[in-house]
Amino acid sequence: MKSIGTLILIMVLTATLGSSFACAPRAMRGGDGTTNPGMDAPAMSTTLDRSDIDYLVSQNIEALYTSRFWLSEIIGDGTPPIFAIWPIENSTSQHLEDQMLTLLSSIETSLVNSGEVQVVAKSRQAALAREIGIQQGAIYDPRRAAQLGAQLGAAYFVTGKITGVDERLQKTRRIQYSLFLQVLELETGLVKFQHEATRSKALKR
Repeated sequence: MKSIGTLILIMVLTATLGSSFACAPRAMRGGDGTTNPGMDAPAMSTTLDRSDIDYLVSQNIEALYTSRFWLSEIIGDGTPPIFAIWPIENSTSQHLEDQMLTLLSSIETSLVNSGEVQVVAKSRQAALAREIGIQQGAIYDPRRAAQLGAQLGAAYFVTGKITGVDERLQKTRRIQYSLFLQVLELETGLVKFQHEATRSKALKR
């Protein structure tokens, strides 16, 4: 009888453990080259994700590369001019610190890879900004920008802001994000390029 009781206990424990393992969370890897290439496609919330950032940046950068300013003043103008990137202002009601860093990195990468301009490293720009008392994430100020630009040797600053229009109707929430991008000439203060791209996210409950 003891052996039968022991066998039943082992079976119960095995079934319990097996059930626990079956219900345990499983980590998955997604993206190109994995068994879940479409993992990043679905939206998981109304917050900006990497797909949204890639879209907003690409729309603005494509407009920049086909603009009259870029074609007439940047391409084939001898020595590639130096660009610096001022922090993009977050004008939404959300905390988007990580997303803003990703946004800046995407813009920087696109400009560097264009091969048409030189881009000041963010680390050098941040260090000089601290030296002259500019706080990280500060809104673009022409006077401060000119001071920083002179030390960086930059001819142009890329700046802008991201906004979000939040609407609710019954059980649906929709946010329309806009990335507004500008290129400013430091010597004159003139706006040489500006463009706006929009992306919408919705959540139904």
